[in-house]
Amino acid sequence: MRSEWIKKRLQEPIRTQMYYARNGIVTEEMEYVAKVENLSPELVRHEVARGRLIIPANIKHTHLKPMGIGRVTKTKVNANIGASAVASSVDEEVKKLQTAIKYGADTVMDLSAGAKNMDEIRGAIISASPVPIGTVPIYQIADEVKDIRNMTYGDILRILEKQAEQGVSYFTIHAGLLLRLMPIVAQRKMGIVSRGGSLTASWMLYHHKENPFYTIFDDILDICQQYDIALSLGDGLRPGCLYDASDKSQLEELKVLGELTLRAWDKDVQVMIEGPGHIPINQIERNVRLEQIYCYGAPFYVLGPLVLDIGAGYDHIGSAIGAAMAAWFGVSMLCYVTPKEHLGLPNEEDVREGMMAYKIAAHAADIARRIPGARKRDDEISDARYHFDWNRQFELALDPERAREYHDETLPQEVFKEAEFCSMCGPKYCSYKITQEALEEFDWEEFKKQFSS
Repeated sequence: MRSEWIKKRLQEPIRTQMYYARNGIVTEEMEYVAKVENLSPELVRHEVARGRLIIPANIKHTHLKPMGIGRVTKTKVNANIGASAVASSVDEEVKKLQTAIKYGADTVMDLSAGAKNMDEIRGAIISASPVPIGTVPIYQIADEVKDIRNMTYGDILRILEKQAEQGVSYFTIHAGLLLRLMPIVAQRKMGIVSRGGSLTASWMLYHHKENPFYTIFDDILDICQQYDIALSLGDGLRPGCLYDASDKSQLEELKVLGELTLRAWDKDVQVMIEGPGHIPINQIERNVRLEQIYCYGAPFYVLGPLVLDIGAGYDHIGSAIGAAMAAWFGVSMLCYVTPKEHLGLPNEEDVREGMMAYKIAAHAADIARRIPGARKRDDEISDARYHFDWNRQFELALDPERAREYHDETLPQEVFKEAEFCSMCGPKYCSYKITQEALEEFDWEEFKKQFSS
C-alpha cells in the first residue's frame, strides 16, 4: 500500500511529511495516522506543519504502518534492541523485534554495536518490521573506522546514507554536545553516560574541534529531506544519576537542541527531542516544561526517567513511575527500560517485561490526559470482572497470556469456566458475588416505602 503512496513523491526534491503539511497537503500517511488516532486529517496536517507532531516514515520502508508522535496522539513507547560483540544473531534480534511489537512497541531502535554483521541485522529487522526503526549511526561509524578518533565528516555522511537506503526512519544524532560545555561536564559525578555522546566527545577532545555532527548538520538535513527521515536530537549530556540531574550541562545542551530544531524546520525536516535518564520525581515537570520552551514544542522523547539509582534488576519499575509522570506532564514518547538496565544486554523475556511496564505507564498517562477512548478497555474489563467473564478479562488485558497464566495457577482450566467467583477469594468470600446476591435479595419496594414516609 505505502509503495503506491511513495511513487507520487519520487520526483519531488523534498519528500518530508513536514514539507507537504506546510504546503497544505494531507498525505496518505497523515490520513492513516488520523484514522488510527481518531483525529481529523486537517488537525494532523496542522500539527505536523507546526512541528508538534512527527510521522517517522522513510520512503524506503515501504511496508511500514505510519504512526504519529505528538501531544494530540496517544503516548507512544519505543523498545531498544540490538546485537553486541558477544551476541550478534540475526534470528535473536528479529525475535526481540517480534516480541516488542507483540507487546505494543510503537517504534523500535536497533542499537547494535560491535557486531560483525550490523548491516545484515538491521536489514532483517527493517524487513520484518511494520513499525518505524531508529538507529544511533555513530555506533556503526565507530565500528567501521575502528578508532573513533579517525572518524571523518565523510564517514558520518556515508553511514547515514547507507542506513537511510536500508529504510531507517529516524536517526539519533548527538549534535548538541558542544566543545564549550566540556569544562562543565568535568564537574559531574558520572560525566557522560550516553554512549553516542561519549564517542562524540572523545573525537572532539582529541581533535580540539567542534562537534562534527553540529558542524555538518546541514548536510545531515539534506539526507533527511531526501528520504523523509526524522531526527531524534540526542541528549548526549543526559544525567546518568540523580546527583547530575538538571545540571547546567544538561540544560545548556537542551538550548542547543532548540537551535538545531529551528534549523531542521527551516529545511522541512521533522524533529523530536531526546530527554533525560535519571531525574528525581520532583524535577520531572520542570524538565518537560523547559523542553517545551527551549525546543518550541517539538515532541519530547525520554528514557524513563529513572526516579532512583538503587533499583538494579527492577529499573523497569522505577523508571515506569517516572515515565507515567513525564507523559502526563507532556512527553510524547517513552523509551522503555528493561530489568537488565545497567546490568546486561536484554533478552526476549526482558523485552517483554520492559514493554509491559511502559505500556502501563503510557496508558495511565493517556487516561490522566483524557485522551478520547483511552479508558474504554478499562471500563470494559471492569464489567467483565464483575460478571466473572474470565475470557473477556484475558482478551482486554495488556498481556492476555500472563493474565491467563497467573489465573490458572490458582484455578485450573476446567474449574474457571464455570467459576462465578473471584480466584483470589473463593466462592465464600468473593466480594462481587456477595454484593450481587445481597442486591438480588434486597426488598427494594420496602426500601422505597421507608424512605418515602
